[in-house]
Amino acid sequence: MRKSNNGESMTPLERRASMGLAGIFGLRMLGMFLILPVFAIYAKSLPGGENHVLIGLALGMYGLTQALLQLPFGMASDRFGRKPVIYFGLAVFALGSFVAYSAHDIYWIIIGRAIQGAGAISAAITALLADLTREEHRTKAMAMIGTTIGMTFAVSMAVSPIIYQMIGVPGMFALTGVLSILAILVVAKMIPDPGKSVFHSDAEVSTSRLSGVLKNAQLLRLDFGIFSLHSAQMAMFVVIPSALITSGHLPEAQHWKIYVPVMILAFVLMVPMIIYGEKKAKLKNVFVAAIVLLLFSQILFSMVLSSFWGTVFGLLLFFTAFNILEASLPSLVSKIAPVSAKGTAMGVYNTSQSLGLFTGGAVGGVLASYGGHSAVFVFGAAMSLLWLLAAATMKAPPAIRTKMYPVEKMAEDQAKLLSQQLSGLEGVFEAVVVGSEGVAYLKTSLKGFDEEGVLKLAGVKP
Repeated sequence: MRKSNNGESMTPLERRASMGLAGIFGLRMLGMFLILPVFAIYAKSLPGGENHVLIGLALGMYGLTQALLQLPFGMASDRFGRKPVIYFGLAVFALGSFVAYSAHDIYWIIIGRAIQGAGAISAAITALLADLTREEHRTKAMAMIGTTIGMTFAVSMAVSPIIYQMIGVPGMFALTGVLSILAILVVAKMIPDPGKSVFHSDAEVSTSRLSGVLKNAQLLRLDFGIFSLHSAQMAMFVVIPSALITSGHLPEAQHWKIYVPVMILAFVLMVPMIIYGEKKAKLKNVFVAAIVLLLFSQILFSMVLSSFWGTVFGLLLFFTAFNILEASLPSLVSKIAPVSAKGTAMGVYNTSQSLGLFTGGAVGGVLASYGGHSAVFVFGAAMSLLWLLAAATMKAPPAIRTKMYPVEKMAEDQAKLLSQQLSGLEGVFEAVVVGSEGVAYLKTSLKGFDEEGVLKLAGVKP
């Protein structure tokens, strides 16, 4: 009989692994986000940099190669080991950073960004984190990664103009390259080696479950949503930096004076909305309201881009909506996805996000070149409107949470029987026991479910 650790906190090993891998994840995002507020301005000093199409490709190319390779990297980590794949990915990311650093025209920056994205270790990191954390603490560990990504984005927006003034965009690329090399040392020295790497349904993509996830209309709505959100985000940064200079006569090195207060205020506005949505089971209402806010920001940008304060207000609306949606979308995926396919659903979701980054940069560049700056935001508004229509017809997610319990490994027929027994308990909406993993995945009510019955059936000692 296995002993429950539900009452215990994370072990020092789990905390070290979670914080270390969250930091590596944040580094990956830093390489993508840091150049956003300043690249369109810097590019104008490069051969070919006056072409908005090439600017958009340089911004978005990272997302394309990441989308193509992050799932294969995750599968490779199952075969060759987590750490070797992470080492290789970080080395590729560093190579791309140094290629972009040494670039003398925008074409080589595009190549460098493509190589950066090819170091697609997100899935391998998630799998390693699952190897190093117990089931009852894995959600907390994954939340650390999500929080780190959000903080990295906010910090990048705030400090990017300051770092640009100090070392320029080439220096930013060199910095991310050096940090990637240091990250290899962190993984080697700080992150424990897993005793055994196994497949985790809650954290990894299963090809056998991929078809079901891709046929799930509710999940597809969320995948389209994250695609649309990051398309609008990336397209926006093709033109916003120049708009701040033109409309407000504000040098790029001073743009932090806009981004810092906007990001702080957007965060302050976001927190109570997320708490309200989760606590009152009104997540869909908050979610749809945020999409409306996103749509309004795009319409506003298209109309007032020549007005400095109008643009600043548009940024506040956009980042408030962005923060709410970034925080709520993964929660919605977790609530809607079948418990046995959560990792697969998140893999498709993350791929959709990366494709959105590429599409936004590429389409934004084309529209800015041939349709003018306002056309970029007409595109963002159109994507937001389509998303709003899809979200409005989405089923409200149930007020549930996902829980995992260790069980003894068992044959498939035994696992199926235990799944049926667990599903019959009070407050349990769905239960799947994966006998080969030795884990029971449950969707339960937020409070009042028969946990004692779950522990008894699962053979876990309280």
